[in-house]
Amino acid sequence: MRITAIKPHPAAIAFKVPRTTAHEPMRHAAAVIVEVQTDEGITGVGQIHGAPLKDICDWVVKLGEVACGMDALAHIEVWEKLFSLTTPRPHGFRAEDGLPPPLPRNARAQITAALAGIDLALWDIKGKAANMPVYRLLGATQKTVHAYATGGYYREDSRVDGFAEEMASFVAKGYTAVKLKAGGQTLQEDVERVRLTREAIGPDTTLLLDCTAAYDVETAIAFARAVEPYRAFWFEEPLYWYLQPADFRRLAEAINLPLAHCEREMHRFSTRDYITTGGVKYVQFDSTRHGGFTESLRVAHLAEQLGARISPHQVPELHAHLCAAFPGTAYGCESNGDPDPLWLGLYKNRAEIKNGRVHLNDAPGFGIEIDWNFVAKHRA
Repeated sequence: MRITAIKPHPAAIAFKVPRTTAHEPMRHAAAVIVEVQTDEGITGVGQIHGAPLKDICDWVVKLGEVACGMDALAHIEVWEKLFSLTTPRPHGFRAEDGLPPPLPRNARAQITAALAGIDLALWDIKGKAANMPVYRLLGATQKTVHAYATGGYYREDSRVDGFAEEMASFVAKGYTAVKLKAGGQTLQEDVERVRLTREAIGPDTTLLLDCTAAYDVETAIAFARAVEPYRAFWFEEPLYWYLQPADFRRLAEAINLPLAHCEREMHRFSTRDYITTGGVKYVQFDSTRHGGFTESLRVAHLAEQLGARISPHQVPELHAHLCAAFPGTAYGCESNGDPDPLWLGLYKNRAEIKNGRVHLNDAPGFGIEIDWNFVAKHRA
């Protein structure tokens, strides 16, 4: 089975009220749907979350030109060939071997995002060719996976304590774990956010904290110690973007709150270092941002060997397949407690989220069917 075409389809919908993390406003829900066609009539679908959308789409097209003609079931061969374009090779700068010259360093985030979408589509093809869901291809039998609900974004229309009511509403929907955004105010104000949330969700709901890389090491230590009375489960993205595994290790050794990280890592090699030397216990590698399902599988195997747990970032309809295949290693999937409008309209069929669990279906591949009319209507 040969790849005959690879096409990107960007889509976006503006939020009625922008959501804001400690780092940046989120004004749109956006994604690139990647369609991979084959000479046997099987089409696979992948998904990318990244920016800028136009740049990512351009790289999907460029990588697609290299991948066309390759075996659609040889996902590792395709992955390695495309990833190899990011590094020098003998006489590569002259493109004498028929491949593009080494791809630009400053576009690596968009290149690995494009690779992610293509790779996910190949896994979808693999499942469809075998007439099996991806989780069954991986040897799993469990069809439901634990999910937690993310919310508590800073919003301009919110009352001071509106986020606490929002988090409580997720518990009312059946979630047993919720994640609160923090790090965007003073330390004292954010500790109060945590207190109000714990009060709203009750003593038995698991509370996760995400600070979107808001602190230096000393402030992160102070925050973690200040929220101890509210029994948080993990401390996600605690440190400034430029701080490294050694800094995470300092933090991990100084507090009792486990660290979660790696949703923005582009490959398994840097993720490895956060696990082995950074004290990260919950690994959030995102198949739709960088590297695809092939790379996330490598990360999951590594976490399993090193005693860490996986909890992939967002897109539960895809990542639940990975979690199902690692029942002893996976904490679960992230879900938006208040789903964004793109997610609500993008699919004709997908896994369902009910009572705090992702329920996978038996459809082959990732079990999703895209509403292409919806994508066309909201083309970015």
